[in-house]
Amino acid sequence: MTIDALAANAATSAAATAAATTGMYSSTTTTRTPNQSMDSEVFMSLLVTQLQNQDPSSPMDTNEMIAQTTQLAMMEKLTEMATASEEGFSLQMRTSAAALVGETVTYTDPDGVEITGLATSVSFANAVPQVTVTGKGVALDVISGVTRPVEETTAG
Repeated sequence: MTIDALAANAATSAAATAAATTGMYSSTTTTRTPNQSMDSEVFMSLLVTQLQNQDPSSPMDTNEMIAQTTQLAMMEKLTEMATASEEGFSLQMRTSAAALVGETVTYTDPDGVEITGLATSVSFANAVPQVTVTGKGVALDVISGVTRPVEETTAG
């Protein structure tokens, strides 16, 4: 039985269950928002449905079941890796933004004018850190240059 057939069977079964629990003439209807990604719950639901509806005279091949379980484990690990990667990128942006405090930065405003000023603070309230430059919040990804202030030295 293919996954498409299982998904169709699961959708039909869900619709029948919803009709049975709410009543045929009930005015309350529930709408299901489609899930565009296949997560572990959907995968396990399909596997259980496949096992429940298999032909007893020709059960599912053990190798096929192991392969599907392995695919589930791989999908879960890939999801964990993607989450860790996103968290790492977010941390890297925060660290980079914090390092700009006290530096002279350059950015281009929406009118196309290049502005240079001292970065005085950073806000992490949004997904992209906001660096305060001469009293104005500027998104980290808009900053195009950084210059360390020149320190004056006294000759002795």
